Amino acid sequence: MRPIRRRSMLQAAALTPIAASMVAGAAPAAAAPALDAAAAAGSGNQPPPHGDREPAGTELRTIAGTGVVFQYDAVVPAFDGWRTHEPTRSYRDLDRTWRFRFDPDGVGESEEWQGAGHDDSGWDSIAVPSAWDLKDTPGFGGYDGSRFGEGTAFADGYAWYRTSISVPGDWAARHVRLAFLAVNYRADVWLNGQHLGAHEGGYAPFALPTGDAALRPGRVNVIAVRVHRLASWEDYTQPSPSITDPYAIPWKPVDYWPYAGITRSVWLEAVPTVTVAKVLLAAADGELEVRAVVENRRDEAFTGRVVLDAGKGTGAKPVSVPVDVPAGGVAVTRIQTGIPDAPAWSAERPAVLTATTKLLAASGTSLVDQLSDRYGMRTVEISDAKLLVNGKPAFLKALNWHEETGAHGRAMTRTDYDRELGHVLATNSNAVRNTVYTRHPYAYDWTDAHGVYVMDDIDNMWVNAAQEKLQTEQYGLSRAMALTMAWNNHNHPSVVCWCLQNESEIDGNGAPIYRAWLADMKAAVKAVDLTARPVTWASHTTNDPAFDIADIVGFNEYFGYFYGKNEDLGPAIDAVHARYPDKPIMITENGSWSFFGHHGPETEVGTEEWQAMNFRSHWAQVAERKDYVAGYFFWVLKDYKTRAGYNQEYNGISEMGALAFDGTTKRVVYHNIKDAEL
Repeated sequence: MRPIRRRSMLQAAALTPIAASMVAGAAPAAAAPALDAAAAAGSGNQPPPHGDREPAGTELRTIAGTGVVFQYDAVVPAFDGWRTHEPTRSYRDLDRTWRFRFDPDGVGESEEWQGAGHDDSGWDSIAVPSAWDLKDTPGFGGYDGSRFGEGTAFADGYAWYRTSISVPGDWAARHVRLAFLAVNYRADVWLNGQHLGAHEGGYAPFALPTGDAALRPGRVNVIAVRVHRLASWEDYTQPSPSITDPYAIPWKPVDYWPYAGITRSVWLEAVPTVTVAKVLLAAADGELEVRAVVENRRDEAFTGRVVLDAGKGTGAKPVSVPVDVPAGGVAVTRIQTGIPDAPAWSAERPAVLTATTKLLAASGTSLVDQLSDRYGMRTVEISDAKLLVNGKPAFLKALNWHEETGAHGRAMTRTDYDRELGHVLATNSNAVRNTVYTRHPYAYDWTDAHGVYVMDDIDNMWVNAAQEKLQTEQYGLSRAMALTMAWNNHNHPSVVCWCLQNESEIDGNGAPIYRAWLADMKAAVKAVDLTARPVTWASHTTNDPAFDIADIVGFNEYFGYFYGKNEDLGPAIDAVHARYPDKPIMITENGSWSFFGHHGPETEVGTEEWQAMNFRSHWAQVAERKDYVAGYFFWVLKDYKTRAGYNQEYNGISEMGALAFDGTTKRVVYHNIKDAEL
């Protein structure tokens, strides 16, 4: 039997909930053995240069009463090109083998590795999408930590990607953008040697306009991407100070694995110079509200019509409305139409519809552009301390989950998603929390189609007060993440609430910094979301001084594990309810650990029976309070990899899952979750 050691064994009954939860994400518990010398050296220990604002220039502009999100001085477009090719658009798929080279000394730009004529024939190769962590790391997905610290999983700093692609000559008459679903952490992108822009944040899609000067229609074009990942520690071989970047989100090592590289799909997309950039869809009670965002890249004004087809099975006829878009400008067309036959979307009957928006020339006969998107008809609201979906109380029996597999890291395949998310239904759960970053679009399509509620989430994990102030008053990356989360995932009916942060610092004296940070992000989300979904966050304390700002009171709790006793949960919930009687409460995290296959009495710490007993105790206390507790999120669906500095003897795998890291081996608690009823 292996020794029972888990996260420094913080059996800290003497700690307060606040102190214990903060300690849980603090310094590493043990030294990390061997690391390739090159991986810890050079550019990985130094943050990349930052400007005064986050590099995408994310901003919210109000157009015709609609909040529209811009990056790189263009509307953030719909990112459906990974699966849907519109007939009015042209695409070049860039999921392929790219040239690849680490740049530990950060010399690539000065040596012009980005140049169109640079000779990369001697470079290595890598699949896109993938994580460079798995390029050459022995035993990455196993529990044997004897080689922890070896391989590309510990290669930080800069790495370069290059590929070439021919594009048709007629693309000269189109607006072309280069779309990425995710690059972790920072990406700098060049086209034919010209810098298109940079992006920060490892999980948000972004699209860079190529511009007339950079693109070479009818010729071969060279794309170069420089990716930077910050090192986690100064020296993985010994306990040492962590590496931090006060501008970055997250800004220090956090409790998951920061898979690096181009981890999701990439493509070039050529659209008409007047294009339907984005369509926001909000359907409820037999009505569909539409905001079609039309972007004009021409030097002259455009006059035409927007035609909406609400989709098969809705009973709606196409609706046509005029649109005028100024030269180089953006217009928002608002359409309201009845959908009398549309079935409601619910967890029990997840009816997904497809709307098509067409842009016609002034004659009304010539198709200029079109954009289709999926949606569902449902309402979400808060009333009398309950979360109501379609007017009925909903309880989220839920799982936190990380988007990763041992074989593919965070570059999961559709088969991976089907298998992993299938466990949500297999445990009779009805919800997931996208802990603590947005997911690949396929994950939202899956939850839409299978009737699984989603608490969507962003990267604000363990943010300190100084950084909260920096993000709110200057850099704006937290706000950008909140805006793009709500913008990109707006039309998914499965998304029923937005989560803004996880266990971040609360400053003293009334918490003015913390409150301003949260209020800023909440206002951003509300300015975009036509459906007014509730906003929450995963606080580390039941005494959060900003809960009055939240629509749902959400907190992580580990009674009986990090602090206190299991039976302390019920009184803590009651105290919160007494302070906020009109707000529903959600347990955004709760769980404990066990070695899979380690059995014994439920009083023995670390047995599967102990882990299961802890769950049953917490679940029972929640179930007794379903009148004002609207959700319980178990931590966590599956064991997960972490570079937070603990469990290195087990290859950096946190053993808190209902499943082992293989995604197949079930612990006792898995079956307890399946059997749990309100």
